[in-house]
Amino acid sequence: MVDSRNEFGSGRDSWEASRRYGLHHAIVNGNTAYAAWRDAGMVVLDVTDRGKPTPIVHRNWSPPFGGGTHNCLPLADRELLVVLDKAVLDHQEDGLKLIWVFDNRVAANPVSIATLPTPAEADYKSKDGHFGPHNIHENRPGSFVSSKFIFATYQNAGIRIFDISNAFAPKEIGALVPPQPSRLADTRPNRARVIQSADVFVDAAGLIHATDYNGGLYIMELS
Repeated sequence: MVDSRNEFGSGRDSWEASRRYGLHHAIVNGNTAYAAWRDAGMVVLDVTDRGKPTPIVHRNWSPPFGGGTHNCLPLADRELLVVLDKAVLDHQEDGLKLIWVFDNRVAANPVSIATLPTPAEADYKSKDGHFGPHNIHENRPGSFVSSKFIFATYQNAGIRIFDISNAFAPKEIGALVPPQPSRLADTRPNRARVIQSADVFVDAAGLIHATDYNGGLYIMELS
């Protein structure tokens, strides 16, 4: 385990009560693990010794940005990292959340070089539910693997596909915003009947599977 006091500079007693610090999950590439620590940002670890991970670098851009780091996806063949911050409150009350592209040529010094474009064809911020990234396809073994296309869910803005061939100028190339769900699966009181596209997986044939915790499962393909 990584000692949170050593890695983040203080013990949990000093953490702000309004912020969420904790490991969501890590993606391992070779002997390097890229860990998403929510409001504590990204921690990169040397896991050559699987029983004793050692820190390589810690990056946190919250504040000034809103935190919620959820996925840290290495694209090793291009020496890039794609890092997603998850929106967790309605109407962007937790700030604008972004999907970042990092230059990862130097493992100890990842540098942000771009962000993926935020959906802007509608006023999603004013709509009910969360607006912002939730998850990206993680290039898991046996799935569709690409260092060019990024598949992301954007909650009330549906499913988005980005082309990062030019890592400095990512562009959106496809989107699907599902219709209002016929019933509400969210059991919290006073929740709006609205889509909330959540997790995404692209199979080896290129079919995109996206879950919605109000609307169920959508299966689609990029035309």
